[in-house]
Amino acid sequence: MERDAKGMCPFVEDSFSRFSSQSNIYGLCQADDQDLLAATLKGKVVCFKYQDFRQKIRPVAKEVQFTYIPVDAEIVSIDSFNKSPPNRGLVVGITFIKDSGDKASPFLNIYCDYEPGSEFNLESIAQSCLNLELQFTPFQLYHTEIQCADGCFETVFLLSGHDQRIHLYKENASLHQFEEHPVERLFPELQELPSNVLWLDVLGIPGGRRLSAFGCQNGCVGLALVEQTGLDSESYNLLVTSTLEVAVVYRDVQVCGMSQPVCLQESDQYDSVLCALVTDLNFDGHREILLGTYGQELLCYKFNHSDRRQGLGAKEHFELLWRRSFKSPLLSITYLDLTGDGLRELAILTLKGLHILQHSLSWTADLVLECLTKRLTLLHNEPETQAATSQNSEECTDKARDCWDPETKEQDITGL
Repeated sequence: MERDAKGMCPFVEDSFSRFSSQSNIYGLCQADDQDLLAATLKGKVVCFKYQDFRQKIRPVAKEVQFTYIPVDAEIVSIDSFNKSPPNRGLVVGITFIKDSGDKASPFLNIYCDYEPGSEFNLESIAQSCLNLELQFTPFQLYHTEIQCADGCFETVFLLSGHDQRIHLYKENASLHQFEEHPVERLFPELQELPSNVLWLDVLGIPGGRRLSAFGCQNGCVGLALVEQTGLDSESYNLLVTSTLEVAVVYRDVQVCGMSQPVCLQESDQYDSVLCALVTDLNFDGHREILLGTYGQELLCYKFNHSDRRQGLGAKEHFELLWRRSFKSPLLSITYLDLTGDGLRELAILTLKGLHILQHSLSWTADLVLECLTKRLTLLHNEPETQAATSQNSEECTDKARDCWDPETKEQDITGL
């Protein structure tokens, strides 16, 4: 673990997979529960997972041969999702640009196997391709779930392009293929955009509503609350990063819009921020912010409420808890359980390859013991202390389970 003036990073590196060519900020996605797909600019896609070899869990990085991607193609973005129930199957989308000599030809390939028994087999899926030629240069490929007229849910692709538009691709189940649909029918907030969209994030919230946020090439940030029905007591915040300025969190955006900014101090000291993740890393029920920079630093921030003892002038702020250095710029971050042991790993895509960081087991064990100690103290201090020992044990075990396997969602638009 690395330590600096701000504190210790609670992760240790477990593996590093070097790629034959560099990737970009759109080059990493989760495929199924415990697989990662990483795309390189020179047309290669690598599947990373942990496998059981002779009763030992070992990392494996294997190239997947996706059809209809030419050897001279440059992959721009990759994304994947599991179909919304009751439908079944893994869908992978890959955008790339083919060098045709006198001009560059952009394409979107969507891979999905409809053969029963092969819906989640990545090798089979990679051979089942729908090839769509594009009339624009693609940027981010993103998926989100929508609610259909019949009340069911469906997952669709959203693709931003240099034509200052967002393109929507939806499955036609009867024809076993995906088709482009006008985005304004389902996402009216994504029409008449001020510039090319470089990053998009959509979050469904209770009451049949959603928050849509996007960042544009000209520096414009858009935020929309759609379908304002029902009641919602939760608070939602928006994290915005930029090339030159400090990162900013806009708090309570569903109520205050973008009128309550809180800056992440020192976030502009390590070159441009290229990626970000919001998730609960220390199992306390409150999410931290991770920023990955071109200056090869991973920064971790925690929201710090103002201390009343400091007086009326004290303000709520984000504190830099720790930072960790890498040997190349950070491009993408995700947090998932790759090993199936209940503890999630940090997967960090850099310019040179894929780093897998695991929680320090000694730090995690100390945290579990601390949680158990606090729970026992609370139980002993309660008026009715004659509760059965078995009941106390069950409650402590439940608390420990919460510490090891928190049910959190990683969203760049989320409650912090």
